[in-house]
This record gives sequence, C-alpha cells and structure tokens, in this order.
Amino acid sequence: MSHVSSRIRPRLAARGAFGAVAAVLGATAALPASTDASTDASADASVSASVADDHLKVTVRHAGSGRDGMYELSCHPGAGSHPDAAGACQALDRNTRWGRDTFAPVAPGAVCTMLYGGPATAHVTGTWAGRPVDATYDRSNGCEIARWDRMVPLLPDLGP
Repeated sequence: MSHVSSRIRPRLAARGAFGAVAAVLGATAALPASTDASTDASADASVSASVADDHLKVTVRHAGSGRDGMYELSCHPGAGSHPDAAGACQALDRNTRWGRDTFAPVAPGAVCTMLYGGPATAHVTGTWAGRPVDATYDRSNGCEIARWDRMVPLLPDLGP
C-alpha cells in the first residue's frame, strides 16, 4: 500500500499547486479592464491609417491575351485599375493572417509536384496590412501554382 500512496501524494501536491495558480489567475481575470479611451482611439487611428495606406501594384506577364498588364489596387473600399478590385480585395483579406506574411514565398525545401503551369509571372509591390510588399509569383511547380491560385483574382485565373 505504501507503493500506491507514494505515487498518489505527488499528484495531490501537484493538484494543490495547480489549484493555487488557478485561484490567482481567476482573481486577476476579475480585475477591471483598462478604460483608457485615448489608448483605444490611438489604436483605432493607427489601424485606419494602415488600411488607408494599403496600395498594391500588380504586374502580370506571359499570362495570355487580356490578362497581362499592370494594375493598381486599393482596398476598403476596393478601387484602382484592377479589373476585379472587389474580388482581389476579398482574396487578400481571405489570405491575411495576423503574424504571417500574406505574400510569403514557398518555404525552402518544400516538396512540390513537378507540374508546369505555364510561363505566367506576376510581381506585386506596395503596402498591405501596413507592411511593405515585394513578391514574385510564377507557375513553375505545384507549390507555386497553389500559391498563385490562392491569390486569384488578385492574380488572373489561369485554370487547370
């Protein structure tokens, strides 16, 4: 019996320590949140300023007739010379995640299918989500094709 009780005692002690930590965390969670309106207002202003500054230039080459060209795009609301500004902004919003680069290249060492999606290339520059953008796209393998397709209609839909 002493063998069993020696295994149970540390677990009970750990539960006691956990209970104490939970009580402290629970007490701090009950504290009132800061109500500093100036902090909230400045945060809202910086978000609004960064959204207002979001502006992209998209250059597409070798994608085919009616798809090649240089387009400008602003979002929220969608505007510019892009043929589908609203759809392009939706694609950008759908692919934007906090802490991640929306335009990140394929990870080095990624295993990609050896499919060739054609000679199309794209270059996207400007500012998005308050960050500078300088991204290139091609359709040289399965990973690059998937990366391109995630940005349709910012980039033209070239189909399968």
